[in-house]
Amino acid sequence: MKKLIAFFEIPATDLERAVKFYQSVFKIKFSVHDWGQEKMAFFPEEDGICPGAISWSPTFKPSKDGILISLNCENMEASLSIVEKEGGKILIPKTKIEAENRGYFAVCLDSEGNSIGLYSDL
Repeated sequence: MKKLIAFFEIPATDLERAVKFYQSVFKIKFSVHDWGQEKMAFFPEEDGICPGAISWSPTFKPSKDGILISLNCENMEASLSIVEKEGGKILIPKTKIEAENRGYFAVCLDSEGNSIGLYSDL
């Protein structure tokens, strides 16, 4: 079976600021492309497939009330310590998932005002 998520886009009003936020929090690099009325910064490929992008367009509107995407992070505390430094806000601190052996989650606002989830086994 294919992975359930085909592709995701996280809207941004300031693509450069959003890329800096995600690169800092998750310690990853983006491939940035500018097509004039649309700009995208692609997340690194996983198994040869790009899972998603940060996207800018005049019609995109970031929102804390939209879809919640949870992204894996290697070290939850380290990632959360960077969130506010990069213009985000922690909404739900590191929290143990009640189901056994399911790890931890947190929810924060990114630099653009989108809610994102962080997930870690540790």
